[in-house]
Amino acid sequence: MPTYIALLRAVNVGGTGALPMQQLRAMCASIGCENVRTYIASGNVIFQSRLSARTLSAALAKRLHAHFGKSVGVFLRTHAELSAVLKHNPFKAAAPNRTVVIFLAEPPAPTALKDAVGQKNEEMRLGTREIFVHYVDGIGASKLKIPAARGGTARNLNTIAKLVAMAGETTR
Repeated sequence: MPTYIALLRAVNVGGTGALPMQQLRAMCASIGCENVRTYIASGNVIFQSRLSARTLSAALAKRLHAHFGKSVGVFLRTHAELSAVLKHNPFKAAAPNRTVVIFLAEPPAPTALKDAVGQKNEEMRLGTREIFVHYVDGIGASKLKIPAARGGTARNLNTIAKLVAMAGETTR
């Protein structure tokens, strides 16, 4: 049975995106997910399901909309896809906490980075359905805005590596 990782946009422990991880696990179980686990309270959930990625994304998005009263981005990747993101990181020598991957629903346009504004020392590269950004001076000091990434959700490489490891435990 395939192992999936769902990365949710703007879900956290406080503010307008508050969602207890216990509730998120219950939502996933209610749509046919098994072995559901979450990682840190920021909308990272790992599970297995026989349903297709499209069906799972739509069902989870519908549950989240009912909870929040608004759309919440759901970015679903298989264990293999998330492993490939980690493997193809173009900034391997950079600190993993200063490198983020912005997950997108669709592949970015080849020109997606040309409209970025506020770039100083940041480095950017396109992925399959991702944008990689190395924040040389740290993300807190950055003024970088990437219009093509507006609807996506970002995770640093430490989080991605942990999710890949956790998903790997599920697939054994």
